[in-house]
Amino acid sequence: MAQRPIPFQIGEWFHCYNRGIDKRDVFNEERDSERFMQLLYLSNDTRGYQRSNITDRTTEEIVLYERANPLVSIGAYCLMQNHYHLLLKETTEGGIVRFMQKLGTAYTMYFNKKNDRTGNLFMKPFRSRHVHEDTYFQRVVSYIHCNPAERFESGWKKGVVGNMNKLEQVLRSYRYSSFPEYAGEKRQIGKILSRDGFDVYRNTSPRRMLEGARAYYADIAIDDPNFYSPAAE
Repeated sequence: MAQRPIPFQIGEWFHCYNRGIDKRDVFNEERDSERFMQLLYLSNDTRGYQRSNITDRTTEEIVLYERANPLVSIGAYCLMQNHYHLLLKETTEGGIVRFMQKLGTAYTMYFNKKNDRTGNLFMKPFRSRHVHEDTYFQRVVSYIHCNPAERFESGWKKGVVGNMNKLEQVLRSYRYSSFPEYAGEKRQIGKILSRDGFDVYRNTSPRRMLEGARAYYADIAIDDPNFYSPAAE
């Protein structure tokens, strides 16, 4: 495996993301997304878990299970049809790599069995970028949470939004993202997140998050090293 430009370090945040091989869809239906969400919680533990524990359980029930010690802090997440984004902070030595391996392996086993396929599902290795300061953290959170925006606003990537109020409401109701928690919504599945991410983002409102991301696209700030763009992935 190639050496990462910035090695993972305890106490540091990293934007980790991956997509399906050949850009294939990896979340084909709601139960796929629900399983991945459940694994975000269950894989974040120094101990293993029994597959039978998540059979016929809702995500809201899964997040009530007691864990031993989390491997990482999860600051933000978003699932799209063929990829996902996670904002992670390593809390144990080797925690990010172990968590990502557990998550990817468990979901691939589920997906392959369900679809009668074999082999890898996600690109290897997963991609990561070091989040080196609070301002950078805020921009990454905005980017992760605004990933679904183009599904509802066709001009999003050009910085054009027809109805910002409607877009905010749509993102507040998007289940497979942590935007609702950052917008103040109370959800049982919010237990997937770690609270230390909110401390960094405490002075930024949901509307400011959306306006900031839209402004970057409007100014074509793709070359800004502090802004994530799909072109960079």
